[in-house]
Amino acid sequence: MAEGLTARRAVLDLLDGVLSKGLSLAEQGDAPLAGLSAGDKARAQRLASAVLRQAEPIDRMLGAHLHKEPPLAVLNILRLAVTELAEGGAAHGVVNSAVELARRDKTTQGLAGLVNAVLRKFPPPVLIEGPVQRLPGWLRQALVARYGKVAVGKMEEVQARTPVVDLTLRHDTAAGSLAGAEVLPTGSLRMAAGGQISALTGFGEGAFWVQDAAAALAVRMLGDVAGLSVLDLCAAPGGKTLQLADGGAEVTALDISGPRLVRLQENLARTGLRAKIVTADALQWAPPAPYDAIVLDAPCSATGTIRRHPDLPFLRQPSDIAGLVDLQARLLDRALGWLKPGGRLVYCTCSLLQDEGEGQIAAALARHEGVVMLQPEIAGVDPAWMTARGLRMRPDYWAEAGGMDGFFMACLQRPI
Repeated sequence: MAEGLTARRAVLDLLDGVLSKGLSLAEQGDAPLAGLSAGDKARAQRLASAVLRQAEPIDRMLGAHLHKEPPLAVLNILRLAVTELAEGGAAHGVVNSAVELARRDKTTQGLAGLVNAVLRKFPPPVLIEGPVQRLPGWLRQALVARYGKVAVGKMEEVQARTPVVDLTLRHDTAAGSLAGAEVLPTGSLRMAAGGQISALTGFGEGAFWVQDAAAALAVRMLGDVAGLSVLDLCAAPGGKTLQLADGGAEVTALDISGPRLVRLQENLARTGLRAKIVTADALQWAPPAPYDAIVLDAPCSATGTIRRHPDLPFLRQPSDIAGLVDLQARLLDRALGWLKPGGRLVYCTCSLLQDEGEGQIAAALARHEGVVMLQPEIAGVDPAWMTARGLRMRPDYWAEAGGMDGFFMACLQRPI
């Protein structure tokens, strides 16, 4: 395949995996990217995410030049081309590549002329304008009921942008060592979107790791963990494990997915930090001894991470939630039983839905006599984020600086 077409073909394969096969970008792995250089892989992944993040406004623009919606494979070719044009791609090369992609696929070759005709309607500069992409109806309705239309609209605006990158520093690394980084009120470092993380000063020496500023607060709810035995439950990809180990805890990191723990093992090796890795199902596994503290980052709808995972709105269904809520409750009950008397547990989910956050804590307190909720103070956290049932972060917080992932977390203590 001609130079430049292979990477674009990979983008279309990624989009087809999400929109036709119901597979997340992560679940598709490297198969659609086989044979690409590292640079082309990164470009393909970035473009696929950009198309998914802006599909709705792009479709509005295309609709003005279409009598009816074309087959999905053709629509994705058009979406990709408009995305490239909006990013400043040379019109001649972008349009010709889109037409050639259509011609080379038997299912789309009959509409190559349509692709050419429609894209010629978009002379540069191309701007993707109008209302940003809205959340799926079922999710938007639930969030509007909880947070209001204005807040949800601001969340959607944040989710429409390419996300910034947050870093957590090792305790012995100076924030000023990373040029161009913004120090956030909670201590995380924020880098502008784009750029290669592995090329930053200190990466090879393990001076930092990638971790959203909201996610980094869960471990900080435990306070000083030096010398404590701590279980990081559902640990992958491992940012919290690294925080705990850096804080001097004796860490056990458990996750059901061996492949997802590979990244944690790589980061432990890079940073020189230590943790015991366990691959097991937490519903079947039992610890050899109780722990001083546990961090449970429970499986959830991940509705708070759409800014980083724009494929999620095309995959999540309302029918998914009940099963996740049941799993979270079972994991929470087991984990509370693994604490020493007086031990603390931080429960967190990257969900914006109350049933996966505040509702879980209320139900757990009702089920477990003597368990209490603590409200630790964390430097840099707006007191308004702390609710009666825990700490609630939203994508529209710090919107001007790039927002944050939507997270809920609460700290529970077992009776002494």
